[in-house]
Amino acid sequence: MKGKRLSVFPLAGALLFPRMHLPLHIFEPRYRALVSEALARDRRIGMVQPRDDSDPPALFDIGCVGRIADVEALDDGRYNIVLEGVARFTILRELAVTTPFRQVEAELEAVHEPETLGLAERASIELESRRFADGLGYAVDWEAVTRLDDESLVNGIAQIAPFDAASKQALLEAPRLSDRADLIVQLMRFFGRHGEDRATLQ
Repeated sequence: MKGKRLSVFPLAGALLFPRMHLPLHIFEPRYRALVSEALARDRRIGMVQPRDDSDPPALFDIGCVGRIADVEALDDGRYNIVLEGVARFTILRELAVTTPFRQVEAELEAVHEPETLGLAERASIELESRRFADGLGYAVDWEAVTRLDDESLVNGIAQIAPFDAASKQALLEAPRLSDRADLIVQLMRFFGRHGEDRATLQ
């Protein structure tokens, strides 16, 4: 199977979904080089979570391609960027490269139309989100939340919720939006019962 060459940024807890946005501050020299290369080519970066703390860490098989939608180049070489999610990808193999950043051969998922939830699914995730946020003392503009479309609501929660890296990876790998919404509800109930110490901020 022939895939696409993709430069990757391994970052635990940082999820990106198609059509969602992820702001990043880039300060490490190798990732400054990655951003520079992406800006000179197609502005695309593969966001993927590391599996462990080894050096270099093993990578999860599934990540998300992001396009640099906004960039601020700082005088000292650092960058502030905003990635816009394009498509999920599956790593086929890691490439032997001389660049300071890692590159893989990856198969990109076909871009699909936004998915929707059933009325009961939407009500369930909104209710559980309120309980979870109230339990942790988070201030949330619930009126704005109710105006979000289903995909923005579910994927937005998946990106910012204080779950551990393995839970976040499971959310990214969920095959359908309804599956992801159901898993979010389960995770909120679990972490809500076991306290904030189990919902580790990444």
